[in-house]
Amino acid sequence: MAIKSWYKVVTPREDLREGKPLDAAEFAVHLDKVRDGNAPDDYQKPERFFERTYLTQNLTTLAAEAIRRLSGEKTETSAVFNMSTQFGGGKTHALTLLYHLAQNGPKANGWVGVDKILAKAGVSSVPRAATAVFVGTEFDSLTGRGGNDGTPVRKTPWGEIAFQLGGEAALNLVAEHEKQMIAPAGDVIRRLLPKDKPCLILMDELMNYISRSRKSGLSTQFYNFLHNLSEVVRGENNAVLVVSIPASELEMTSEDQHDYERFKKLLDRVGKAVFISAESETSEIIRRRLFEWDPNAVGRNGKVLLPRDALQVCNEYADWVIDHRQQIPSWFPIDNAREAFADTYPFHPMVISVFERKWQALPRFQQTRGILRLLALWVSRAYQEGFKGAHRDPLISLGTAPLDEPIFRAAVFEQLGESRLEGAVTTDICGKKDSHAIRLDNEAVDTIRKARLHRKVATSIFFESNGGQARAEATVPEIRLAVAEPNLDIGNVETVLDALSFSCYYLSVEKNRYRFSITPNLNKLLSDRRANIKPERIDQHVRAEIQKVFAKGAGLEVIYFPEKSSQIPDRPVLTLVVLSPDHSMQDKKTLEFIDSMTREYGSSARTFKSALIWAIADADNSLKEEARKVLAWEDIHDEQDELRLNDSQKRQLAENLRKARRDLTESVWRSYKNIALLGKDNTIRQVDLGLVHSSAADTMVTFILNRLKQDGDVEEGISPNFLVRNWPPAFKEWSTKSVRDAFFASPQFPRLLNAECIKDTIARGVSNKIIAYVGKSSGEGYEPFYFGTSLSANEIEISEDMYIITRKEAEKNIEPPRLTTLSIFPQRVELEPGKKQTFTVRGLDQHNRDIAVKNVIWSATGGTIDQNGVFTADQDEGNFIVKATAGEISATANVVIAEPGDTPVPPPPTPPTGPKKLSWRGEVPPQKWMNFYTKVLSKFVGGKGLKITIDIEVAPEGGVSEHNIEETKVALRELGLDDNVESS
Repeated sequence: MAIKSWYKVVTPREDLREGKPLDAAEFAVHLDKVRDGNAPDDYQKPERFFERTYLTQNLTTLAAEAIRRLSGEKTETSAVFNMSTQFGGGKTHALTLLYHLAQNGPKANGWVGVDKILAKAGVSSVPRAATAVFVGTEFDSLTGRGGNDGTPVRKTPWGEIAFQLGGEAALNLVAEHEKQMIAPAGDVIRRLLPKDKPCLILMDELMNYISRSRKSGLSTQFYNFLHNLSEVVRGENNAVLVVSIPASELEMTSEDQHDYERFKKLLDRVGKAVFISAESETSEIIRRRLFEWDPNAVGRNGKVLLPRDALQVCNEYADWVIDHRQQIPSWFPIDNAREAFADTYPFHPMVISVFERKWQALPRFQQTRGILRLLALWVSRAYQEGFKGAHRDPLISLGTAPLDEPIFRAAVFEQLGESRLEGAVTTDICGKKDSHAIRLDNEAVDTIRKARLHRKVATSIFFESNGGQARAEATVPEIRLAVAEPNLDIGNVETVLDALSFSCYYLSVEKNRYRFSITPNLNKLLSDRRANIKPERIDQHVRAEIQKVFAKGAGLEVIYFPEKSSQIPDRPVLTLVVLSPDHSMQDKKTLEFIDSMTREYGSSARTFKSALIWAIADADNSLKEEARKVLAWEDIHDEQDELRLNDSQKRQLAENLRKARRDLTESVWRSYKNIALLGKDNTIRQVDLGLVHSSAADTMVTFILNRLKQDGDVEEGISPNFLVRNWPPAFKEWSTKSVRDAFFASPQFPRLLNAECIKDTIARGVSNKIIAYVGKSSGEGYEPFYFGTSLSANEIEISEDMYIITRKEAEKNIEPPRLTTLSIFPQRVELEPGKKQTFTVRGLDQHNRDIAVKNVIWSATGGTIDQNGVFTADQDEGNFIVKATAGEISATANVVIAEPGDTPVPPPPTPPTGPKKLSWRGEVPPQKWMNFYTKVLSKFVGGKGLKITIDIEVAPEGGVSEHNIEETKVALRELGLDDNVESS
């Protein structure tokens, strides 16, 4: 079951729900206003005040001891209390609580928490007491109080206290002291204290009065009065004096500081020092003050009992913390995580603890009041956003602080004592549409974007690092815990930290410690410098880096950034052409540019089109941006002394420069992922290398070659049998130069990484009797002639004068000819009786070549035949046979003998023979030309009688260019054919 959002489980107090503006004064009790009946209801109405007050252990103890003393019990009590908590730490709140108890007496017995106080005090009821309140910020000894309201004028603290305790009669006891501005001694003070009931004297904000009264000498008299009063109260059975003297130490002068120490020593000596709230109790104080709770839903310890839905949320969060105990701070009570989350619900524990751990030491921070002010604004904003559907956070976590709200920001800066943080917060965290954390969230993957993780992490860093005050820093474990929530992928925190470190202008990072401050970081310097880098410098640096990446590693010739075809040599050498980033794959004209450069060489046609391999950038934007960053870092590095960078920034600068250079190199690898080359169909073919990075191979050239080898486009070597299979039908002898050139001119052939490897191929072919390596002699034979002999590659010459021939042709030159076929001519004759006919024979050897026939033995029927093949017909008519025999080979011819005019006897039937001629005419699609040769023509090539007449007509759209015509003529000449090409 999904856990509920906090605002569906608990309800903020009404003014927070309505989003009414709140001021810190809302949480500052004005004791004199409570006395006069003019305080807000939360403080004026005792029942409501107690409902919203969490009785901390120390506050309970203070109230219990005061009531016990007012009840006349002197054991385990003190008569004088000195509250010395930090400014804004709840002192006046404690004074107000004592005031309500003393003023209402037994009426207070039924208020929330009073039973706990009575139990600790060991008394049955709260005694009603005479009360006097003196607030140093309000009382003015020059004008005094009263006189125009029907009451007598009081110009001294002792006069004011006397009047509040005993009216005009008590005031008269110190009339002379009032007049002379001299503090009364113990005897006088003892007389003005009421005798018929207990007495409670409350003093607040004394330092303000002391500072103002110093020049008049009243501050010294007040010291004496306080001393005397304390001693008198200590001697009474039912009188209590509670004093709060601190002001903000930040606002004290040296004289103030001296007086503060003097008064504090006095009170510490004659009274008991009291700290109102411990750190562990702050969260309960906050819950009581900011949220609506059922007064009956309170446990024995005085803490609010959480609803079941709230406990479920706490359990889910605690489970996450326990599962990730190795990644969060060791100081967090992991084994008691459920209790930790329950203690601070609906706040994440890190929200409360950051103020106690990090902010408490700040001079301007008001411990309780300051936290209440910030959290009130926070809760109000979060509640409204939650019900608007903007966010559904189960807890109010540190990262959800509404720093985008100007009022909240101002309150934060006030507590930090640094208003200049405005720029840092709005630039890097939130407050603007393009704040870095906001932008990064918008651009992030769904899981990070929906979690608002960049903003949460950045906000958490801000609070954990005190906005850069007091050199506090946020560690990675602290950040993880601050943004912890069920289903959070903890690895995303590091991802977000990297992005923030790269983008933010006021975030400092050192050894995995993060801190926001008012000082711009290196990113800000980088941003400023990037804007001033000239495009010419960027282009030069990009080209230099590309050349550096492609220059590493041997294997083929590299041509950089050509703009004309004549800049690319037309040679039978594998050549990698690296295009300028200006000719990127994003430009539709780039492939047209490549096609033109592949087919042209200056004003002529390019012969070795297949020798070219093109490397094309995917786009130039990333290259230029990375180069801009490198140049900016280099400029900053050159000026680091003038910029007065500290040691940490210098170390970071060196690391950033190294990383920027590495990123530029990687950008070249990633960008040049496109390869183009001439395909087997004679058109430009593209190869996408995919996601390329420098770890994929030793060098970029090696990576490209490995892919082309894998695809069969480039070979390190070729087998002799490949030459045999792809032997040009028109060639009996194939020159070694033409063999080599074919691998760089014909797209049907693979490209050779090294043209010299063809020598090894020929040498192996000769040694294995696959081909022969020959030169032409002046006669009909070959000289030299190598076949079946051991040859090294060094002995092979690549030229127009040296050739290879097939094994079949080679064997013709080394195997003695022998008669394999005998033919008699004519094959059939008709003779009259007695007439003669001369027959001849023709012999063919095993290679179908003519061979001289010797020792022919003739025989015949129907006549006689001599050894010269002269046949003489007998007188008998009929069909007869002439036979010639040479060794084991024989042949016959038919002879018909008949008188003129007689119908010849039909010859005996001869075996059926096939057609004498085969012819075909038709069109063959380009993609089937090779198959046509292999499947149709190749079987007739070995014999005689194959004749191919080609009729070519090329009529593309737009006509045929002069370049194409010239290219065709060159190719025909290379094949030894007539280059007479007609065009019209």
